[in-house]
Amino acid sequence: MKLNWAERMAVNNPLRPLQQRLEMSWYRKRIKLPEEAHILEIGCGRGAGALLIKRVFRPDHIYAMDLDIDMVQKSGSYLKPAQREGISFLVGDATALPFGDLVMDAVFGFGVLHHIPDWQAAMDEIVRVLKKGGIYCFEELYPPLYRNFITRHILLHPLENRFDSETLKKTMAASGLVMGNYLESRHLEILGYATKR
Repeated sequence: MKLNWAERMAVNNPLRPLQQRLEMSWYRKRIKLPEEAHILEIGCGRGAGALLIKRVFRPDHIYAMDLDIDMVQKSGSYLKPAQREGISFLVGDATALPFGDLVMDAVFGFGVLHHIPDWQAAMDEIVRVLKKGGIYCFEELYPPLYRNFITRHILLHPLENRFDSETLKKTMAASGLVMGNYLESRHLEILGYATKR
């Protein structure tokens, strides 16, 4: 599901990269990726997350993908040419990833899964493209945060088939992911990672 005007403002505001820097610092202390890693970021927006992933993990290549072509095009003005080296931006759907099986060392999703109507299909695709031992790094919001009496009138999110903490963790386990460390406000949001068995 593409973002509406309010969500675009939220993800493109100057504080969002600061939040992502804190999240990347948390990940850097907990996960190790191979030197020649291939990483996918779903829901890349203008590329702030991809740039942080590049700086922190120094992968061989990052594939930064978003459903919204307008958001992908923003990366051209947000990132300098030198910053774009080693990053390929593409338009794509997380429920039908344009990659073969077992090709990614890590997949990052900064607040993306809760925007996807069939988030279980996206989870299956994430697991499909991850190599054995690959890592899914995620930050997700739960419905009480984005469907409260204020935000439900401003933000655009699917109304059906939503997940809470327990449902998300059970679905990850059923998909072949083993939860690693995580930080969670049980009814609001989670930041964590899971490893493919």
